[in-house]
Amino acid sequence: MRKSLGDKRREIPPDKAEEIIRLLGAFEEGEFVNIYPTTHFGFRKVTVEQPLRLNFMASPERIARLEDVRAFQNLAQSKKKGAAAAKERAEGRAFQEAIRSLPRTLPGTLFKDREDFLSVLGAASKKAELKLPAPIIKVVLAALSERDETAAVCRDKDGNPEPDPELRDTESVPLVNGPDPADAQDVPASVRAFFEREVKPHVPDAWIDTSRRDPRDGSVGLIGYEINFNRYFYKYVPPRPLEEIEADLSVIEKDITRMLAEITGQKGG
Repeated sequence: MRKSLGDKRREIPPDKAEEIIRLLGAFEEGEFVNIYPTTHFGFRKVTVEQPLRLNFMASPERIARLEDVRAFQNLAQSKKKGAAAAKERAEGRAFQEAIRSLPRTLPGTLFKDREDFLSVLGAASKKAELKLPAPIIKVVLAALSERDETAAVCRDKDGNPEPDPELRDTESVPLVNGPDPADAQDVPASVRAFFEREVKPHVPDAWIDTSRRDPRDGSVGLIGYEINFNRYFYKYVPPRPLEEIEADLSVIEKDITRMLAEITGQKGG
């Protein structure tokens, strides 16, 4: 096409369009026709999560990361004007300094359990008479933590494992041709079987995110379709004989030698 229309970059001429319509009407297997059930091209994309594991340490290098966190920087900023803005910025800078000082009072040991570290951090803030809002606690935790597959799993207030966004992945499970009963969590049987067979053996602590559901049937996973024309209509074209390729390379080599000779003023051999 003279101009691409999204991913569409091929224009079908009228005679080819008529041929396609004829093949569709005939509905017979042939060189250009393969017949499959509609579900053959369908899949259900599910999100697979893995638990977040972090270690924590109040080292100088990690404490310095506070300066790069936007929420920490915003403490010394104000949307007010005049004296009110100056007052708010001064209070913010003082709060920043208190936050900087707090980790320096913590032991320099490595914590592999977030709850243990939170207990120590809470005791230190209480001793310093410094009340840390929940967003600031998240800032401190983010600065002083690093991913560690040997650390304890981080859990939410209900005791459920928190997902690690960096380990998030998706799996496209082929749609089954026929009924696909779901379990109590609305996970289709085919998806559950695929997960147990293809994912669990390699990542035992992974789980399916059951909050991502297809709006059409309410089951876990988003339904999509894809037709890979190369997969179904690929025709093998054998490479040219090695002798022909070598002959072409020889011609090219002679042309290069001749051009170099013209550039340097020397005669080519």
